[in-house]
Amino acid sequence: MADQQADELSLDEVVEFTSGLIRIDTTNRGGGDCRERPAAEYAAERLAGAGLEPLLLERTPGRTNVVARIEGTDPSADALLVHGHLDVVPAEAADWHVHPFSGEVRDGVVWGRGAVDMKNMDAMILAVVRSWARRGVRPRRDLVLAFTADEEASAEDGSGFLADRHPELFEGCTEGIGESGAFTFHDGSGREIYPIAAGERGTAWLKLTAHGRAGHGSRVNTRNAVTRLAAAVTRIGEHEWPLRLTPTVRAALTELAALYGIDADFRETDRLLEKLGPAARLVEATVRNSANPTMLDAGYKVNVIPGEAVAHIDGRYLAGTEEEFTATLDELTGPDVRWEFTHREAALEAPVDAPLFARMRAAVQEFAPDGHVVPYCMSGGTDAKQFSRLGITGYGFSPLKLPAGLDYQALFHGVDERVPVTALHFGVRVLDRLLRTA
Repeated sequence: MADQQADELSLDEVVEFTSGLIRIDTTNRGGGDCRERPAAEYAAERLAGAGLEPLLLERTPGRTNVVARIEGTDPSADALLVHGHLDVVPAEAADWHVHPFSGEVRDGVVWGRGAVDMKNMDAMILAVVRSWARRGVRPRRDLVLAFTADEEASAEDGSGFLADRHPELFEGCTEGIGESGAFTFHDGSGREIYPIAAGERGTAWLKLTAHGRAGHGSRVNTRNAVTRLAAAVTRIGEHEWPLRLTPTVRAALTELAALYGIDADFRETDRLLEKLGPAARLVEATVRNSANPTMLDAGYKVNVIPGEAVAHIDGRYLAGTEEEFTATLDELTGPDVRWEFTHREAALEAPVDAPLFARMRAAVQEFAPDGHVVPYCMSGGTDAKQFSRLGITGYGFSPLKLPAGLDYQALFHGVDERVPVTALHFGVRVLDRLLRTA
């Protein structure tokens, strides 16, 4: 009975903690405009309540990270990192049906910025370790818990700072789990697919600068910086990147093809994606590199041709293709536009035949027996990139059982971000099962 009461309390706590963290506005606007400390103190207080000794660490005042270690029962086992970030992207309240920082629980759903990215996972971790404290449970492996700042920008104040300045806190960690995976993907035909991330495309944020001859807007000017920049941006935006299949993407396609009874013919990958139907969404963004123009800045008056024009590009590249990516950018920008990285992080690959992946698969299937677990590669990036500097192999595992019609991926950075209470309950049960046995 005691265990059952503790389990029920952990289900209440995960909802309470998700809501409580959402109410703490940790909007990260970039450029250092964020303050995670109140959320870090919230997490640290609850870890201390579970008998742990959390450390609060900052590179910049107010940009706070929390790290705690739980000792496992097997001293010979490698440690496991479990991480989640505390910052969120901006939200315009006028666009939402429920205020984005209310943390309101309405009709069985928790609303607010961070509900899926990723204060829900932070809350799951807190609820699980507090449940263990009440029940006297210890994991097999040492667990290092990290709640980070600045993931939604450069991570320089978060996981990058921790990896570079405090590597000793992660001693023995060989693997890690964080966002984003083990969520329900509904394919429209009744199947429930649970993708677990075993790879990430690399991050390549770029700044393009075109120089030309400044002058009057009414005069002929064959060295117009805006024209030069616009041509380069157009070439980049319209470029068709070639197919490049990494081991993780091949594994994803192979398992999806088997699920649908389709031949995994990699000689016709685009045709294979068509045959997968809606499930292709799990893979299609990661079979190629990409470079999307996102920002433009030029000029200060309509009748003045500026001498400089600037654009920013969100580039992403697959493992093993960085040299190809940079060579392609050299070609697309041409001789009149200079480009540089403003932020660059490595692409990641993790083995899908590892014991940890098998245990993640088993944990999901225990509570979703009709679900189909598959590996996949994330199109974006997470704190796993920075932790990889320490030799930690990262997986995306933030379990949620979602109803049909709730588009999980669209909720990331979207309007009306929310998570069902039942999804949080599922996440606590699955996370508890994995972390006890991993």
